[in-house]
Amino acid sequence: MFIARLFSSLSDSSFGKFSMESIRTPFRGIIQDLKGRKACYEQDWASGVCCGARILAPTTYVFFASALPVIAFGEQLSRETDGSLSTVETLASTALCGIIHSILGGQPLLILGVAEPTVIMYTYLYSFAKGRPDLGKELYLAWAGWVCTWTALLLVLLAIFNTCKIITKFTRIAGELFGMLIAVLFVQEAVKGVISEFHVPHAEDSSAEVYQFHWRYVNGLLGIIFSFGVVHTALKSRRARSWPYGTGWFRSFIADYGVPLMVLIWSALAFSVPKSVPSGVPRRLYSPLPWEPASLHHWSIIKDMGKVPPAYIFAAFIPAVMVAGLYFFDHSVASQMAQQKEFNLKNPSAYHYDILILGLMTLLCGLIGLPPSNGVLPQSPMHTKSLAVLKRQLIRKKMVESAKECMKQKASISEIYGKMQQVFVEMDSTPDPSVAKELKKLKDAVMGSEDRDHVDGEFAKHIDAHLPVRVNEQRVSNLLQSLLVGASLLAMPVIKKIPTSVLWGYFAYMAIDSLPGNQFWERILLLFVTPRRRYKILEGAHASFVESVPFNWMAAFTLFQFVYLLACFGITWIPVAGILFPLPFFLLISIREHILPKFFPPLYLHELDAAGYEEIPGNPHGRHGVALTQGVDKEYSVEENDEMEISDSEVLDEITTSRGELKLRSISFDEKFVQVFPEDEEQPRDS
Repeated sequence: MFIARLFSSLSDSSFGKFSMESIRTPFRGIIQDLKGRKACYEQDWASGVCCGARILAPTTYVFFASALPVIAFGEQLSRETDGSLSTVETLASTALCGIIHSILGGQPLLILGVAEPTVIMYTYLYSFAKGRPDLGKELYLAWAGWVCTWTALLLVLLAIFNTCKIITKFTRIAGELFGMLIAVLFVQEAVKGVISEFHVPHAEDSSAEVYQFHWRYVNGLLGIIFSFGVVHTALKSRRARSWPYGTGWFRSFIADYGVPLMVLIWSALAFSVPKSVPSGVPRRLYSPLPWEPASLHHWSIIKDMGKVPPAYIFAAFIPAVMVAGLYFFDHSVASQMAQQKEFNLKNPSAYHYDILILGLMTLLCGLIGLPPSNGVLPQSPMHTKSLAVLKRQLIRKKMVESAKECMKQKASISEIYGKMQQVFVEMDSTPDPSVAKELKKLKDAVMGSEDRDHVDGEFAKHIDAHLPVRVNEQRVSNLLQSLLVGASLLAMPVIKKIPTSVLWGYFAYMAIDSLPGNQFWERILLLFVTPRRRYKILEGAHASFVESVPFNWMAAFTLFQFVYLLACFGITWIPVAGILFPLPFFLLISIREHILPKFFPPLYLHELDAAGYEEIPGNPHGRHGVALTQGVDKEYSVEENDEMEISDSEVLDEITTSRGELKLRSISFDEKFVQVFPEDEEQPRDS
């Protein structure tokens, strides 16, 4: 009865009006997206080509960020489906869908790949199929092909009827709960994997020497060492930009490529075991090679789809609804994160058209026996951020050169700034009215400059501090990284050398690395901080809700989320019905809109479920809100150090969460106090 009321409430008020309007104007969103992207399609390619070899830096960065999870998911799929799918299929799907999207897709900054939700759904499909004598393992991929066919139909209908605006109904509470569930599932997979290192693998001969007790024990111990080693070193290297030692380029290199480097190092260490140890210790990734029969049979799976009994063809619609909902949510959120307004993107979005392309790619993958790919986090905003650094460096270099040239000609300060603004307009193609607004802080800093003789020092410092974020919007890097993923198939003989325990450590790393910036996780930690120690939270950078929401309300909201997370996680343990695990996230739309406002004050709910991640700098001696402690009336100030060495990458890392969300930095709680109580009615986010 309760669930029925929740679903019925979706049809009322603005939601119902929106639905009727969308049905009356089919294809409107797709046509608008096509018109918008057609105007900049040629420029998308030209911008990438003009970068020359510089485009290789973001390309390789995103390639490693995409390939490693896909390899790990392939091993997980292989274990869960008894080898029906493997790393070959996940790499092939990621490469194929990535190439198609980079050429035909609407938003080229969006990165596609096989993600954990796909692995979960395909695992449930296999559990259902193998328990049915008229399906079994033989027709598993054929039946999954029918699921993909229904999913594609639903996604195409969602695109045609302009439903992408629904994504605004999924607020922070849904996104962070989903992220936490995926993190918990990552940890679960890591723990299960490490424990399995002590046991005989499924369908293996337990009498073999390598599976004797003492060698299984050795394999398990090595698995623990390699797993924890990968987790520890990967987390350390991920934060290398904040290291106090090493040069800037060295820290940036370790931060960008440290994780794949740690996987490589720990995989190499696996070969350092004594020769007396059997070759199967430690265990390594199992996957057939791309050219072997085991990897070729799925390409013709369309021939077996006709063998699926009609009852199961229609029954495939049920999981297809869940898969379509997951892909719609995951793909749209990833696209949204890749084009946050703080990135100042100039080209239009294409949500409806991208969902249409996703539906067609899902159909293609189903017909050739591949698990479909969709937009992924955090790779998509990572891609945008890497291109922001590239564009920023190019503009900065040209602006500094123009300032130098003006100084040689004994130009005035106003003439120097005018030349710098001209360079910015030429390189950024920004209309003049918006330039004045965006460069106001830079103009004030330059016009007030007293150092006319040290352009590299004074003017470069002002440019670094006040140059707006700019992104080199193009398609080349996405296409190249997808081609590299495809080329990885040829490296499968080498990839198979990776120990499975290294992949379990990588699963744990992905879970831990996703937690910073998740306000749900931060509030869970805050519950364990004693009242007398809460002032410590205020001394460091912290989310704005810490000061604006009373602790009791914050704790109640967090406990609600925690109980909801446990319910979602519990559903994943139900053998076959676990395929319905996306359902609670759809119900959250109605719960958030109609139930929670009855229990939480609107202003507190707005803060705890805010659209953006708003952060307040640490202030050990300044004014704070009354949520945690009473502050003192003393202004907070920091003396800037002119000798600080801070790169563009480091700045973007500091203002970006692990899932790629840009933080909105408030100067103080006083400034935030004004923002929490807007005069105008709160406007919904643009989708």
